[in-house]
Amino acid sequence: MDTYGKITAPNTIRFERLLPGPIERVWAYLTESEKRSKWLASGAMDLHVGGKTELFWLHSTLDAAPSETPEKYAQGHKMVAKITRCEPPNLLGFSWGARAEAMSEVVFELSEMGKDVLLILTHHRLPDRKDLLGVSGGWHSHLDILVEHLNGRTAPAFWAMHDVLNAEYVVRLKES
Repeated sequence: MDTYGKITAPNTIRFERLLPGPIERVWAYLTESEKRSKWLASGAMDLHVGGKTELFWLHSTLDAAPSETPEKYAQGHKMVAKITRCEPPNLLGFSWGARAEAMSEVVFELSEMGKDVLLILTHHRLPDRKDLLGVSGGWHSHLDILVEHLNGRTAPAFWAMHDVLNAEYVVRLKES
């Protein structure tokens, strides 16, 4: 399985990961604050369409090798979103972005594949190429941490991995 995001429309990128199940375990890592904080961001989720979601990124708490956090992210970052889709344990979507004129949507789809779970993350309606590039390395890095965590391993240092992937996506997205 190729772990790089694929451009599926001018403003959409899609990632796939195969994770150890069961599906309820993976759903918990998407929806429960403490579990989600290991790979993405903590915060409460009101799990119904229209419900409020708070995401708080504090990269020093990720289940990854230690790394120095860039100054602008040292105190963490918060985003408030709205649940757009919710069909436990298969589908979760929420709004994404701090600017009303540039609101996009992130959708997680889960499907069972034997004892494993296929996770498909699609980030829709990104406002422009800069935003598409801005989320690509981040999603890739965070999903890699989730894979490692669910397999009982510690991921490489987030910021080093993120920097390498961002540079790779600059090249990959020029070609698409």
